[in-house]
Amino acid sequence: MYYTDRGIEELEKRRGEEEVSLAWVAEQLRTFTDLHPEFETAVDRLATWLARDDDDE
Repeated sequence: MYYTDRGIEELEKRRGEEEVSLAWVAEQLRTFTDLHPEFETAVDRLATWLARDDDDE
């Protein structure tokens, strides 16, 4: 188990039944990056990966 799994599990447990738009997720990522600029690269990589998830490799 990765350390990040705890956060992912908490997210799923607390908000797993909610439906949100990708626009909402994008805004949350922007807010997080504003508050924690040291994670800008990681957030950018996650957003890019999510955006391209269905691309052929």
